[in-house]
Amino acid sequence: MRRYLLMVMLSIGFQSYAQKPQNTYSVQGWWGPASPPYSPVVANDKSITFRLKAPKASTVNLIFGEWAVKPAVMTKDTAGNWEIKLPAQQPGVYSYQFWVDGITILDPKNPVVKSGTELYGSIVEVPGDEPRFDEVQQVPHGILQSIKYQSSSLMKLRGMTVFLPAEYQQNQQQRFPVLYLRHGGGDNETSWTQAAGKADVILENLIAEKKAKPMIIVMTNGLIDGSWAGGSSKDGVEQLEKELLADVMPYIEKHFRVIADKKSRAIAGLSMGGGQAYIIGLKNLDKFSYIGEFSAGLLSDAAFDINERVPLVFSDSKKINQNIKLLWIACGKDDPRYQGHLALDYALKEKDINHEFHESQGGHEWRFWREQLHGFMQKIF
Repeated sequence: MRRYLLMVMLSIGFQSYAQKPQNTYSVQGWWGPASPPYSPVVANDKSITFRLKAPKASTVNLIFGEWAVKPAVMTKDTAGNWEIKLPAQQPGVYSYQFWVDGITILDPKNPVVKSGTELYGSIVEVPGDEPRFDEVQQVPHGILQSIKYQSSSLMKLRGMTVFLPAEYQQNQQQRFPVLYLRHGGGDNETSWTQAAGKADVILENLIAEKKAKPMIIVMTNGLIDGSWAGGSSKDGVEQLEKELLADVMPYIEKHFRVIADKKSRAIAGLSMGGGQAYIIGLKNLDKFSYIGEFSAGLLSDAAFDINERVPLVFSDSKKINQNIKLLWIACGKDDPRYQGHLALDYALKEKDINHEFHESQGGHEWRFWREQLHGFMQKIF
């Protein structure tokens, strides 16, 4: 019986392939030229054209930038393409969105986005006539690593991003200083090296120009519950401080070739992370020699009292000045936090605390934070 069934199956199989299968699949249409860029398109004169395919939409506006934004009306052609052309823009990074019949959306034709705890906007960059300090250039490139570790204070698995400069691979005997770099309230441990942040690119270019020392950048998650409030509260910052000192720094000093002393450690951050860096740095003068704070809302609050977080820290200005090689304070002039930073600068001067206050045009945005990181990294180590 088995022999009979086997013969039947072989017979069926033979009959199925008795005729040559007809194959009509073709890739010939694939060989045409690539479609021209649709959106965004940055022209040689630095003007930018934005387009969106939305044939059923009644109104589409472009929301360009992040501060003092005025929606710009887009026009529709007969095929349902909405378009607007902005005049020449200054070289730099810009965020934008489309407002479609009352709903804000990202540019579906642009995969470069600003993300963190959510997707915030699409990103477009306008190149400089000469390569900008934050543009990828023909220089030696380093390596980004994504690492998981157990947080003893938060009792859960957490992530950090570590950037190793090209020199780390080139010289296996060399040890490196470390910059612990913290993100803002809506970001995560990857934000400083995403398209918006470019911390790794900025450092690579500085090293190539011999304007900054090769260093390792360690970026951890500064949120404890997904909110800015949690990452800025007294308890929250204390948990993050414990995590940094008990988990992150020991991990880095065990697994990477670092110079494990205070003269070779810096801590800095933007917005929420700026407040964290300022407080943690001042609480640990035996561990950090450089502190950078960019646009921290917490420190701009008129009700903020540093003595609540770091009791009597400024009671001995001589001690502070001897222990901190650089205290960098920065805020954009268009940022609502600017007046608070002017007050912070004044208070530090009153107490004879050595520091640098940096300001320029710009709001609470990555263009400003890139500039500040660029300046800060040139003055550490």
